Amino acid sequence: MPKTQRAVGILLGSSAYTLWALFPFYFEAINEVSIIEIIANRIIWSFVFLCIVITLTRRWYVIRTAFTHKRSLGLLAVAAIFLAANWSTYVFSIVTNNALASSLGYFITPLAVVALGVLVLKEKLRSAQWVAVAVALLAVVVITLSYRTVPWIAIILAISWSIYGYIKKYLNFPAVESVAVEAAVLLPVAIIILIVMGLNHTASLFSGHLDLVGLLMLAGPVTAIPLMLFAGSATRVPLTVLGVLEYITPVGLFIIGLVFFHEAMSPERWVGFILIWIALVIFTVDEIRHPHTARPGDEYLIPEE
Repeated sequence: MPKTQRAVGILLGSSAYTLWALFPFYFEAINEVSIIEIIANRIIWSFVFLCIVITLTRRWYVIRTAFTHKRSLGLLAVAAIFLAANWSTYVFSIVTNNALASSLGYFITPLAVVALGVLVLKEKLRSAQWVAVAVALLAVVVITLSYRTVPWIAIILAISWSIYGYIKKYLNFPAVESVAVEAAVLLPVAIIILIVMGLNHTASLFSGHLDLVGLLMLAGPVTAIPLMLFAGSATRVPLTVLGVLEYITPVGLFIIGLVFFHEAMSPERWVGFILIWIALVIFTVDEIRHPHTARPGDEYLIPEE
């Protein structure tokens, strides 16, 4: 691959992961809106924005393909459920001042993907991967003891995204179009939620000030633009490079939670995060030394917050 294309791919990927890392500032700006309404607006305006993009790129034939294959549509519907779970948990973590928990979740995700491969696909791990998983499990135990409760935000984020990623990889649908289908599946529920909230006079979209309404409508491009940047990157750089770039998002979330949101970090939590980072270093070095062959759909495996 030409060096110019590789450089462009790295720039696009870095931009996508950086935008995903900056999501807390957007959700903090609309924290007066209920979580369920934020998710409903994100679904609706993402669908609208993606429809515009698909129209401009003349790729409605991809959408038609999804809706004419019952198995593909069914799997995308299942993927939509896990995507909604991931979005809801992530938004909850930000509006409740738990950005560090979401950071932990996305740090754990690569290792959760490996664990899912072992449990579901019966894949065999190399020695270094076993060590990374063991260190990660120890980190979760340490963090659980520090919080005196299971870090469920991080676990739900990691599990929901891992399963979502496997479904998308299996289907091998382009990123933008597949998310549009998933948004379409969730759209009726989102519309019903807003109608009910509107009738109860609790929907900010209908009763909020103009700035807030504008911010809610921005959920569409805020969701879709980094997705399109990633799609452009995935066709230009190897998976090993994307795997390294992926850590931009949780590192950014960690810095934002610590520096901007002033979340507490006890010594025990520092130990837990350090153990996670050690596990990821072991895992990443092993992946670089033993890069796996790209399989159908790998280029569409994206960390969508």
